[in-house]
Amino acid sequence: MEDMPVQVSEKGLPMKIVSEADLDQIAPRKKILKPSLWTKCKNQMRCSRDTAKNLLLNYVPVLRWLPRYPAREWMLGDTISGISVGIVQLPQGLAYALLAGLPPVFGLYTSFYPVFIYFLLGTSRHISVGTFAVVCVMIGSVTESLAPSENFIQGENATFIDTVARDALRVELAMALAFLVGLFQIGLGLIQFGFVVMYLSDPLISGYTTASAVHVLVSQLKYLFGIRMSQKTEPLSLTYTIVKLFSRITQTNIGTLVTSIVATVVLILMKFLNEKFSSKLLIPIPIELIMLIVSTGISYGVGLNDKYGIESVGDIPVGLKVPMLPDFSLLRDIVGNSFAIAVVGYAITISLGKVFASKHGYRVDSNQELIAIGVSNFVGSFFQCFPISASVSRSSLQESTGGNSQLSLPFDSNSYIGCVVILTPTWLFLLLLQAILATIIIVNLKGMFKQFSEVGVLWRTNKVDLVIWWVTFVATILLNMDIGLAVSVVFSLLTIIYRTQM
Repeated sequence: MEDMPVQVSEKGLPMKIVSEADLDQIAPRKKILKPSLWTKCKNQMRCSRDTAKNLLLNYVPVLRWLPRYPAREWMLGDTISGISVGIVQLPQGLAYALLAGLPPVFGLYTSFYPVFIYFLLGTSRHISVGTFAVVCVMIGSVTESLAPSENFIQGENATFIDTVARDALRVELAMALAFLVGLFQIGLGLIQFGFVVMYLSDPLISGYTTASAVHVLVSQLKYLFGIRMSQKTEPLSLTYTIVKLFSRITQTNIGTLVTSIVATVVLILMKFLNEKFSSKLLIPIPIELIMLIVSTGISYGVGLNDKYGIESVGDIPVGLKVPMLPDFSLLRDIVGNSFAIAVVGYAITISLGKVFASKHGYRVDSNQELIAIGVSNFVGSFFQCFPISASVSRSSLQESTGGNSQLSLPFDSNSYIGCVVILTPTWLFLLLLQAILATIIIVNLKGMFKQFSEVGVLWRTNKVDLVIWWVTFVATILLNMDIGLAVSVVFSLLTIIYRTQM
């Protein structure tokens, strides 16, 4: 190294030139050993006790908040809230199952099993999960398109529909939907995809749910008038249904129409009184449950079905079901619908959760909510449940009646619905009138129709959001709910690009 050539720098200082070989002699290189694939896997799987504990607490939040639960301050409010919501959950579960194209008892199952799973995994203290109109009408579009009544017509005159076989296939489809929706939501939650809700803006969700309410309303008109007609699910199906309904308006069953009008007036009046005297009532008057009981009693005493042709729900098996696997062969036919339901169900749930969290000063974990609702759907699929979401009306009721935590959920529907499913005799469902269930569905759409008032607010505050609202509404009305959602999301993304260029 003493023979190294010497050069002179610009400042006149001697400078030795070192080759790579000489540098290796001066400072030998350290050999870096790359870990094997097995070593990498072991390092990734290594978990300390504290890390495992935090992981468990993050994915099962009930283990974190339940030991700290202030029973003295919150127990009474949670109990009253749970009972109040449970009373409302019962008739809504029956009615919304009909909206999904399923026998009403499956709405009770859906309000029973998934609710308990959400209690264990959810982070929102005020939302009520279970059956919800928007999700149910999306499910109904699947069950009625893949298992239409026309495929089960029997008899020489082609007038008899094998409802047993039809309903069995529809239940299988609903189970497969819940299974696939749950998998989508769990997968998206595990990869931290909860931020996707940022692209589902409030105007988009408002326009979509308002258009969905129109779909729900139109789908129930045939039950209000007592007109038998099939349901279409392709684009422009809403127009088809309205035209076909009015073309058969002369076939209206007068007894069914009178029943629907009386039930609607009573429901609207009692709900108005509940709101007006809410501060003086410990719990709201359970008018929907009372109406179910009274109408069933009148149906039995007068014989509304036999004498006046007012249609009832029909023969329904009761009792809790043993777990069973969904029919996996159906999955390939419902992938697109499942993803749409997964996104809509999550968007409604997290939106409601964030509203109540902001109001009461706590934080909702968007990714954990995605996992919680996903596991609820996944587990529910093995117990003949259909996909769930948070309910706007029941969540508002849960908060207004003093609910403070997720502990109101076990008090919610489990005791009531469990007793009903186990103890209700089969013959009682034979007397349950379809017109009453349809009336309950339609009257409970009032909150979603109120969203039309947001159009005026958006006109004054943000024209781009106003355009999103109307594009979403019109696309969902004309193109049906799944295609309408896709068009709405794409248009919303385009507006984001437009805003960044302004």
